[in-house]
Amino acid sequence: MADNDFAKGLQRAELARRTGCNLETIRYYEKIGMMPDPPRTASGYRVYDEGHVSRLRFILRARELGFSIEEIRGLLALVDGGTQTCAEVKERTERHLADVRAKIADLRRIERVLAATAAKCTGNEVPDCPVLDALTA
Repeated sequence: MADNDFAKGLQRAELARRTGCNLETIRYYEKIGMMPDPPRTASGYRVYDEGHVSRLRFILRARELGFSIEEIRGLLALVDGGTQTCAEVKERTERHLADVRAKIADLRRIERVLAATAAKCTGNEVPDCPVLDALTA
């Protein structure tokens, strides 16, 4: 691939700009195999295409929705293999949703405990503190 082939593709900085993704994050996704290796120019520059843009946006959106790297790998494997069915994707999504709901329940419990503990604290300039007492109990 000649260096003038940049006109046919994107450099990593442009991929980052178009997706809002950090350059280091793109490098990381490449390193762990979530992003396919892009072709290179004769000088060794990586050249990305719209497929890379779409894949990176897929990964970023999945991360925004709280999917783990391994969960995203599983979804990508279905897509890459061309074997995905709506049923498989739904099952994975429902499993993730159950995890999210469990985390929300944990956060609500934590909120109640913190609110109750903070309510016991006067906020005065005294050495005794109910919050610290609760943490050491």
